[in-house]
Amino acid sequence: MRDEVDDLVEAWARERDDLDLAGLAVFSRISRLARHLDLARREAFTAHGIESWEFDVLAALRRAGAPYELSPGRLLRETLVTSGTMTNRVDRLAARGFVERYPDPDDRRGVIVRLTAEGKSAVDGAFEALLRAEARLLADLPAKERRQLATLLRTLLAPFA
Repeated sequence: MRDEVDDLVEAWARERDDLDLAGLAVFSRISRLARHLDLARREAFTAHGIESWEFDVLAALRRAGAPYELSPGRLLRETLVTSGTMTNRVDRLAARGFVERYPDPDDRRGVIVRLTAEGKSAVDGAFEALLRAEARLLADLPAKERRQLATLLRTLLAPFA
């Protein structure tokens, strides 16, 4: 089975046979898959009335387990955004009724951000839609090959952790 990346690699090999094109063959495919995944994510989230950044914050709270709450500092670490960005995101999510703030019982100056029932419903629906979309993207790979691919990608990502 051939794809457009095979054509791209062959063209470069013809023009620059002095270069190792193995990375191009891998990362061109990863980049194309990333575009398809991004479209699937947007579609899944839009169908549930949320944007990607909203999903990231809501999912961090949902993964925290009941009562689905985190400090703003923990949310920063979970979502890898700046504190100003997080404040803006929490404000916008609170305005939509997806999260609420309340005083941190362990720190009089701090707050805790908690997922509301509406936020939980939105993130759960979006997550289920995302998993269905991802399953469609992986449908042509047998389960064993999916596990192998996950292991190989983990190895590639390890130096960045």
